[in-house]
Amino acid sequence: MLNKIYISALVVLLLCSCSGTKYVSDGEYLLDKVSLKLQGHHGEINADGLKSRIRQKGNSRWFATAKIPLATYSASGRDTTKWINRVLRSMGEPPVIYDSAATARTVLDLKSELANDGYMHATVSAAVEKRKKKANVTYWLSPGEPYYIDNVKYVVEDSVISRLLCLADSANWGLKPRMRFSVDRLDNERKRITSLLADRGFYKFHKDYITYVADTVSGCNGVDLTLVLRAYRDADGRTLPHPRYRIRDVRFSGGESGDSLLRLRRHVLYNNTFLTPGEYYSARELQKTYNHFGRLQAVKYTNISFREMADSLLLDCDIQVSANKPSTISFQPEGTNTAGNLGAAASLTYQNRNLFRGSEVLSIELRGAFEAIRGLEGYNNDNFEEYSVETSLLFPRFIAPFLSRNFVRRTTATSEVAFLYDLQNRPEYHRRVLSLAWRYKWNNPSHHDKYQIDLIDLNYVFMPWISDRFRQDYLEDESSRNAILRYNYEDLFIMRFGVGYTYNNGVHAIKANVETAGNVLGLGAGLFGFPKNDQGQYKLFNIAYAQYVKGDFDYTRYVQFDYNNTLVWHFGFGIAYPYGNSTILPFEKRYFSGGANSVRGWSVRGLGPGTYSGRDGNIDFINQTGDMKLDVNLEYRAHLFWKLNGALFVDAGNIWTLRNYADQPGGQFSFKDFWEQIAVAYGVGLRLNFDYFILRFDFGMKAVNPAYSGKDHYPVIHPDLGRDLTFHFAVGLPF
Repeated sequence: MLNKIYISALVVLLLCSCSGTKYVSDGEYLLDKVSLKLQGHHGEINADGLKSRIRQKGNSRWFATAKIPLATYSASGRDTTKWINRVLRSMGEPPVIYDSAATARTVLDLKSELANDGYMHATVSAAVEKRKKKANVTYWLSPGEPYYIDNVKYVVEDSVISRLLCLADSANWGLKPRMRFSVDRLDNERKRITSLLADRGFYKFHKDYITYVADTVSGCNGVDLTLVLRAYRDADGRTLPHPRYRIRDVRFSGGESGDSLLRLRRHVLYNNTFLTPGEYYSARELQKTYNHFGRLQAVKYTNISFREMADSLLLDCDIQVSANKPSTISFQPEGTNTAGNLGAAASLTYQNRNLFRGSEVLSIELRGAFEAIRGLEGYNNDNFEEYSVETSLLFPRFIAPFLSRNFVRRTTATSEVAFLYDLQNRPEYHRRVLSLAWRYKWNNPSHHDKYQIDLIDLNYVFMPWISDRFRQDYLEDESSRNAILRYNYEDLFIMRFGVGYTYNNGVHAIKANVETAGNVLGLGAGLFGFPKNDQGQYKLFNIAYAQYVKGDFDYTRYVQFDYNNTLVWHFGFGIAYPYGNSTILPFEKRYFSGGANSVRGWSVRGLGPGTYSGRDGNIDFINQTGDMKLDVNLEYRAHLFWKLNGALFVDAGNIWTLRNYADQPGGQFSFKDFWEQIAVAYGVGLRLNFDYFILRFDFGMKAVNPAYSGKDHYPVIHPDLGRDLTFHFAVGLPF
């Protein structure tokens, strides 16, 4: 097996080393390598930003090493009438031919960029090394010392604007002495002032009214800077104060169909409009109006325009609202694969986007699924059937008492009530799930964060039928009796409250959730004396209720090297603790490890808890769960060619129990030795990126296996493909 791997690696190396200069004509050079080097230590210079100014870059490299696309193109023949040559060229990448003119323009661009960043005396040169029809280009940058603002002065030729900006107090200035002089800082100050004035009625003001005068002193790196805000000039060239506009009237009109206004109640239109008659025009309130109308699913698009009233400083605001289709029906088939059992599912969804003429969204989804179960002996039926109906009603606003009308109006929130009934029939048992929830979601459009509160979430799980064979073998047999298994096949009631937070700015992504269940019922049980079952659990309506607290935290960091290469680091931690009326977490709330989004050297629910190793394939999905989970992942992602992307990854993690369960030996968490129970995997992945969805194929190998000791503990040293290789197929990225 190792010989085959070596041979495959040799073939790849030969392919990469095959002449990349095959299609480089005499007198031309393949641009092999481009680098940028700074002379001297300049921690304030953004080298990545400067690299973006390089006009000509070499051929792309897979994982920043091998030029496979170029090698693929070079493997094609010159006869383009043959299909194989056309395919190789379309899959590959033609050679990048060195262009001296592009290099010269890059030198000028880099020097200009450094000057804009305050390095007025920067020098840039390009060193070109040509050898064997290949050219390497190195750009040498000597920034020198940056310039700083020595003195700053604001000159505003409009007294009203001067008072509004409070420029009499230098603390309100955006530019201050000892700041590094840069074009970006100057432009940001122009944008800041323009934005402030646009929010205070200055409808016609733009940043071109703001100019700068900069004087440098010979022999030093100081700049005397003056910001000049010029007065308004009318068509006749007369100097006047800048016009400041108020809103006179706000009018609504329909879209193309002309009936949009008939579909939305009048007060819904006004509640989502923040441009108020009699108030000054505000660009911020204009954007807020767009945002609020944009989140109404009954609205297709919104167009807002203004008309100046003759001989006055008044604006009429016209808001055109175009309606979406009031209702839709969709059908979606899908394939399923649960633990190797193949099946099919289909869902039919009806959606009404404007149920009460306030953009309330009613969704009703009917879903059915069927799977053929293999390897299950001793049962009459070998199939799994599932039918469910899920209904939700979404209100585009906060619906809650004691909230002010202004708060409800200005918060981009939704309130949702959801109902689910799920019917599952397996050969071993029949399971029913009934749930009812009321939740809130909201976000701040000017930030990257979102919030969710599950105010109340009721779940009733009951088992109307359990086969005699399953009951005898697993629930009642003294030799195989499993407390965790038995607990999850009893009727259960869950009443939970949860809070969630997410943040994503494209570089950092955070997701945190906290939930608790059973506390209100626990208080009621003590006050009203609820009855107990044989295990000493309080019962509500003759059903035991769950009581626990659970918290989850995920952090993802994206490091973008360039358009084709990204390094992603992910950390995930979750912990849950059953208490009061529960000694075991409900199965749906327990953690599992392994699978396409966890430690990919193991299959789903194939890892842990701790050093536990499953011994009975029929019920391991119950035993290989825990109360705590840790995941650490490092993944290098690269664009290969066409729609194909690649990934190299290293995963680590495991799950543990907080209590010592007899049926999960070695599974309890211990601060002393948990680090020795961390599983490690490595692997390679391929992804087909079709923009609207991604198909993912990951091959993971075990590197450290906590379930074994001796040499088997380190399969990275003693690999066995039959034992250690795991294949995962999934839709979407792992994190």
